[in-house]
Amino acid sequence: MDVILHLGAHRTGSTTFQSYMRRSNTQLSERGLGYWGPQRTRQGLFAGLMPAPHLNICHKPPTRAEGRVQIQLTRAARNGARKLVVSDENMIGSVRHNLRNRALYPAIGERMARYASAFDGQVCRIVLNIRAQDLYWSSAMAYGVARGHRMLPVEGFENLVASRRTWRDVITDLSCALPNTEICVLPFERYQGRPEMMLATCIDERAPINTDAEWLNRAPNVKALRQILAERGEISGLRVLGTDLGRSRWVPFNEEQCASLREAYADDMHWLISGADGLATLAQETLTQDIMTEDWDQTGTGNIPPFGSLSKGQEHDKQERYVAGHR
Repeated sequence: MDVILHLGAHRTGSTTFQSYMRRSNTQLSERGLGYWGPQRTRQGLFAGLMPAPHLNICHKPPTRAEGRVQIQLTRAARNGARKLVVSDENMIGSVRHNLRNRALYPAIGERMARYASAFDGQVCRIVLNIRAQDLYWSSAMAYGVARGHRMLPVEGFENLVASRRTWRDVITDLSCALPNTEICVLPFERYQGRPEMMLATCIDERAPINTDAEWLNRAPNVKALRQILAERGEISGLRVLGTDLGRSRWVPFNEEQCASLREAYADDMHWLISGADGLATLAQETLTQDIMTEDWDQTGTGNIPPFGSLSKGQEHDKQERYVAGHR
């Protein structure tokens, strides 16, 4: 049985994808396609894989957790699953941890090495969604405020912009944790609102038609954020938010900061289009058109330049892999 890990990231449509997978579960099961989502993975399946103070009294909790995962994998295979899609964006970290460290998933390497051990070499593909950093951080902060977290101070925005860690570093660390696993990168701007296209890319097969145009866990707009902060009496947060109620999406960065973050994302995309040093491949819309079930002309998605050829002669290179920032 092949295991495909869909890792998110957060704020890239992962909740919408997981809802689509639950609705399509019957059709997928009939085709030998299994699915584990947060409703399963967060109910104790992965408990003990990550270090936690309250688990120190247990006897070898990582070993127990690995055994639990492998038992469930064996059961899925016996039930006829030839491919298993596991989707949980919390495997790579949390938005809170990103904001606290002012960096994109700084612990992804260590975390995914633990998950790789739990899946015992059965992971054949990793699917990672990425998004332009200015919109990623804006969405993450807005959603965090709606969930009860305090607004970052102005210097916090500056620290995010000054961070040298980009999606390239995230992918590099991920490739170090699972060096023999295919990494497929899906840009949010192409796959927003297209969960069936994301699934087709994951499994290289036709995906069930999406019968419900959902958009779950949307970040609150400026007006909603102002109301939330006012109800909590967070005056400092209101000052950071400003007075502009006309803009539907809250973007806390000024034009210069947005330009800096966009440039970093453009560098990431250029690196991916150029072959990503053989570490990952960039999913291209035209590559999955022949396994789609309907026309994909949709509105509301972002505009980014067309992807170039993915064949750069590097995908089979046997290169040394390093943790980002430690060459």
